[in-house]
Amino acid sequence: MEMGRNTRCWCGSGKKYKQCHEKFDERLSQMAREGHVIPDRSLIKNKADIEGIKKSAKINTGVLDHVAKHIHAGMSTAEIDQLVYDYTVSHGAIPAPLNYMGFPKSVCTSINDEVCHGIPDENIILQEGDIVNVDVSTIFHGYYSDASRMFMIGEVSENARRLVEVTKECLEIGIQAIKPWGHVGDIGAAIMAHAKKNGYSVVIDFAGHGVGKEFHEDPIVSHVGKADTGMVLAPGMVLTVEPMINEGDYHLYIDADNGWTSYTEDGKLSAQWEHTVLITEKGVEILTY
Repeated sequence: MEMGRNTRCWCGSGKKYKQCHEKFDERLSQMAREGHVIPDRSLIKNKADIEGIKKSAKINTGVLDHVAKHIHAGMSTAEIDQLVYDYTVSHGAIPAPLNYMGFPKSVCTSINDEVCHGIPDENIILQEGDIVNVDVSTIFHGYYSDASRMFMIGEVSENARRLVEVTKECLEIGIQAIKPWGHVGDIGAAIMAHAKKNGYSVVIDFAGHGVGKEFHEDPIVSHVGKADTGMVLAPGMVLTVEPMINEGDYHLYIDADNGWTSYTEDGKLSAQWEHTVLITEKGVEILTY
């Protein structure tokens, strides 16, 4: 949609278009003419949106810090779920997974060969040597945030520790690959190269995503890819980077009984780390820790 230079900008900032997103739009239009896939305006967050997401992310980080203080061998994953629920609601927020598309709990807890979407259960007890991903998503005043961490329970095997550490490196390298006016494919290319160098595979069935006013927005952020391809990463976009790295093959299957939990097909270990990030004019800001 064409806008007059003195019209209030489409982003909702209240500023005149010429003082706000005119040059931004000119750059995107040029990239579109060159054949690049450009983001819809709905994916560009304004100042109020960013502040809202940051507040949500602060609570989300607090949830994971709270879990980190209490997680231990002998506790059930249902206890983790209770920790997440209690902390979230006590801070005026909502656990985003709870009842999302029928998911029955407030958090995903995925252990050892579970790739993602493990459902907390009072009968699932953390054991010495387990590795577990705790994936937390928060809604605060209509804004979403999303992050996960790996936890090593007691003394774990060297191969488990190495997988957890390299997976975190994949997350960090994927985020480092994000540049304003770069492309989504840059993220996957960087992650894929680091995982392969270390002898691991990257899950292709699940991906990161845009996040903000909805739980899952565009773009899809694949953790495999080719640099300089995919949607342009414009300042103001908020998305998750959440690589799932497998010790063995990347193939997986989903539990036929609960319809959610995914497992490595070969029974080998899987790990995941996740952050929500904001793309800025200067680079990237990590909103969750």
